[in-house]
Amino acid sequence: MTETIEILKANLPKALWETCFMVGTSAIIGVLFGLLIGLLLFLVSSKLFYKNKVLHHVADFIVNAIRSLPFLILLITLIPVSALLIGDPYTPAGGAIALSIAAIPFYARIAESAFAEIDYGVLEASIASGATTGQIIREVILPESLPALIRGFVLTLISLLGYSAMVGTIGAGGIGDLAIQYGYYRYETAILIFVIILLVIIVQVIQWIGDACANHFSK
Repeated sequence: MTETIEILKANLPKALWETCFMVGTSAIIGVLFGLLIGLLLFLVSSKLFYKNKVLHHVADFIVNAIRSLPFLILLITLIPVSALLIGDPYTPAGGAIALSIAAIPFYARIAESAFAEIDYGVLEASIASGATTGQIIREVILPESLPALIRGFVLTLISLLGYSAMVGTIGAGGIGDLAIQYGYYRYETAILIFVIILLVIIVQVIQWIGDACANHFSK
């Protein structure tokens, strides 16, 4: 037990920081670009706005193609890209690149579904009142879908936390790397159990905060 505590003291703060960096960075990038792509998919699929079957099919195919890859395969595939961009792909920054690529299409689908659930009559009324597309996006689409977008963000954040543990398989750092290096390779079962409990607690806290925010903005 003493050895386990010493290992955690020496490695846990760094592992937590690396996980927060990877998940936080990829969540911001994923939500930002995913929201834009989801909005594009919604606008070009609706006859009320810019219906364009060709553009929708192209964007839809790209999103589905990336989402069809298991994260571990995507992670390995992106190693050369990470090496080209940052030099060393086996770092938290390299892990963040892979997580971001995974998060963008994931959140894009969530955003598209959230927009599609908006009452059709509300959109028609907005257009009939003479509102521009930009005004409809800012004052109708985003506010109406905000609770669903928040819940989608929570789902994305929790998924990224799970994916970040896989980054440890290539030695890129984080809590997953701590669990693999000590809990698996060095047979420190207590480290593995501690990491599992810690991840469960973190997920519960994220879910609780997310639900509270979504309920606050729900009408």
